Amino acid sequence: MRVEALAALTAISLAGCAAGGPVASRAIEGPVRLGEIAAVDGPRVRPDRVIEDSRCPADVQCIQAGRLVVRATVLGGGWSKEIDLTLGTPVPVADGMLTLTDATPMPIIGESAASAARFTFKFQGGR
Repeated sequence: MRVEALAALTAISLAGCAAGGPVASRAIEGPVRLGEIAAVDGPRVRPDRVIEDSRCPADVQCIQAGRLVVRATVLGGGWSKEIDLTLGTPVPVADGMLTLTDATPMPIIGESAASAARFTFKFQGGR
């Protein structure tokens, strides 16, 4: 009997240790990391991965600015949609426009810091 109780307690305590990605359970207002969910005055947005980051590194002077593309999942009331968002370019979503407005930090030569990046989104709803 005592062994069964101990086994049950162990199973319950290990249930909280399930492997998985860094996914937020509730929406965050403001900048979010990959896997976290941002609240943006309408749908929720979860940046899933960086598709392209050719922005000029912070420690270099560039002639061309480059671009940042983030694949994100947009979540609405009972629906979800995966889209690619380019920094500064509005994309039609639901009844409005969703824009990736900022990403920090800027890339640094020789470093891959996508996991440390924070993304800011803006949603302008329709009328």
